[in-house]
Amino acid sequence: MEILKTLLVEKYNREIDKITGVKMDTKKLEKGNLFFAINKGNNFIKEALDKGASLVISDNPPDNLKENLKVIKVKNTITEMQDIAKEYRSKLKTKIIAVTGSEGKTTTKDLIYSVLKRKYKGIKTLGNYNNQIGMPYMLLQLKEDDEIAVLELGMSNLGEIERLADISQPNLGVITNIGDSHLEYLINRDNVFKAKTELFKYVDSKNRIVYGDDPYLKAIDAIKIGIEKENDYILKVKKEEFGKTVFSLNKEIYELPINGEHNCLNASFAIVIGKYLEVDYNDIYEGLKSAEISKMRFEKIETKDIIFINDAYNASPVSMRVSLETFYKIPIKKNKVVVLADALELGENELEYHKEILNYAAQRFEKIYVFGRIMEKAAQSLNLKKIKIFIDKNDLKKEVLKNKNSMILLKGSRGMKLEEVIGEEKDALFFSK
Repeated sequence: MEILKTLLVEKYNREIDKITGVKMDTKKLEKGNLFFAINKGNNFIKEALDKGASLVISDNPPDNLKENLKVIKVKNTITEMQDIAKEYRSKLKTKIIAVTGSEGKTTTKDLIYSVLKRKYKGIKTLGNYNNQIGMPYMLLQLKEDDEIAVLELGMSNLGEIERLADISQPNLGVITNIGDSHLEYLINRDNVFKAKTELFKYVDSKNRIVYGDDPYLKAIDAIKIGIEKENDYILKVKKEEFGKTVFSLNKEIYELPINGEHNCLNASFAIVIGKYLEVDYNDIYEGLKSAEISKMRFEKIETKDIIFINDAYNASPVSMRVSLETFYKIPIKKNKVVVLADALELGENELEYHKEILNYAAQRFEKIYVFGRIMEKAAQSLNLKKIKIFIDKNDLKKEVLKNKNSMILLKGSRGMKLEEVIGEEKDALFFSK
């Protein structure tokens, strides 16, 4: 990481040893790493130095380390890391693909990377490193010979996507859709649209890809993908089996190891970007067919008696409806049970959203379990016999595990941790891709 080292030497006007990597956690720190002491990380500066950190950047170092030449005192560690990441990115030739949207951005990111890695060396956003701290941190993981980086841009409010786009300066930009996520802060979809499209201030129109059937994105000057015939790329699902979907995009056939038309849409973004970056058809096909999807995104988990579909990483009204419809259409001869927990951050209309979801589920399934404060209120107001309310997660878990020879969908926001009803991980056979 000579470019990063040179940048830091010039920025801070001091000698710096070789930079071997960048860390925010001293447990993972190795000799030669640059350490950003963020929040409580200021308490671990001595440990970082003892482990051989080449440089520590901190906004609150201990008094006895303020004069240490390996410790840089800054006003704010987070904004300092953002500024360094932006400058480092500007010196690299890496092509940046930025992905945002209300739903589907993580799976889209995974599928894009799965296609591009067959031709290019690079990285993708790991875990939930998509915010004001995580995305700059991912940029700083880039090596000088990395050719591509597929980065997920998350946000909670206006201005955040713009800041991330300004730092990453993307070559290509994707918006998966405009939905109801973060309405607690953004109030309505108009503001969600404004927030997400901040990305396109930094991406030329010929390098933008959007979901063309989304009413908010139809008017955007961009490459459009969707089911409607007006799109530049037209998607059609051809065949669906459990754990496999065959679809076409402009008559070319592709295969995915996951279910759902919405996931075919996510894959279509990967196809278009693959073509744009001159990945051949066979590599695109194989990249999608063998894709590894992040956990808890319609993840298949098989125990001795039950198949779980763990889609509990996050939830919004749109994603819950799509998840329910996809689960309903899976062609398998098993009893299907739905477990739904609260979708959070929906603002003042949260109860109505939850009632709509429960009504939608009740039209398709005979056994529905709900968990959470909002789901409880929604279920009580509907008073449907097929919906059973649980206050205690352990009680829910016991009831769920009674459903032998069944397929069970788990869907709820991350804060609800619905995956805990599955049981001990050692009792499950994980076979998701």
